[in-house]
Amino acid sequence: MSLRSDSISVIRDGRAILDSVTVELEPARFTAVMGPNGAGKSSLRKTLSGEWSPDKGSVYLDNTPLHSLPAAVLARRRAVLPQEPRLAFPFSIEEVTRIGRYPWRGLATPAEDAAAVADALRAVGLAAPPEALYTRLSGGEKQRLHLARILAQLARPAAAPQLPCFLFLDEPTNNLDLAGRQTCLRLARRLADNGTAVFAILHDPNDAARYADNVWLLRDGRLFASGPAESVLTTPRLSEVFGVPIATATANGTAVFFARDPSHSPSK
Repeated sequence: MSLRSDSISVIRDGRAILDSVTVELEPARFTAVMGPNGAGKSSLRKTLSGEWSPDKGSVYLDNTPLHSLPAAVLARRRAVLPQEPRLAFPFSIEEVTRIGRYPWRGLATPAEDAAAVADALRAVGLAAPPEALYTRLSGGEKQRLHLARILAQLARPAAAPQLPCFLFLDEPTNNLDLAGRQTCLRLARRLADNGTAVFAILHDPNDAARYADNVWLLRDGRLFASGPAESVLTTPRLSEVFGVPIATATANGTAVFFARDPSHSPSK
């Protein structure tokens, strides 16, 4: 079971912002999606998750055209954390997290819903009490809360078929401090280890190298490279895609990527 695209293109204002992209998301794999600004990363996320329909090509979930599936069915198979989640109402933290349980109405018991909400809030390490208002949270706390909401959505009740789920994260570490960033990525890694197919747009190749199984590099709306993280994340390839010289250093036995200042010459 997988979610795959077949030569999808998305046209906006006469320009292909996605151009003949064929990819596949597999259960129990963490796929990091990288590329410069405007490469098509969020467009690919929106198209694979069903938010957009491709102008050319098709997207399939378990060999069924994605856009033929009812919204409720799709919501039970995939969860999405967009780049900038928006919520303006003064809901409590618990109420926001419970939004993620909406697709399971009629299938989940009250006890399962309550457990899913509590487990999700615990997993993201949100320190504010459940009755605290969303509008009073910091940017990082709001990001953690939206992550809890989609974790609650992915918690399948016993009455539902136990099918693989797909998690889409669009720059999930936005607004997070170092601890929150690692919490988020470790959660995504744990979900992949437990069978979820994870799609995560990341900017730091070090995060991709540490957490991802696969990496897709996009440039100008096309798939520039894809494959296992260790084979895709090379300094020549990253330098070419991002247009800046990338170098590596070794820290505690691990290679660390960094952008090198081309104007800097080592002192002799």
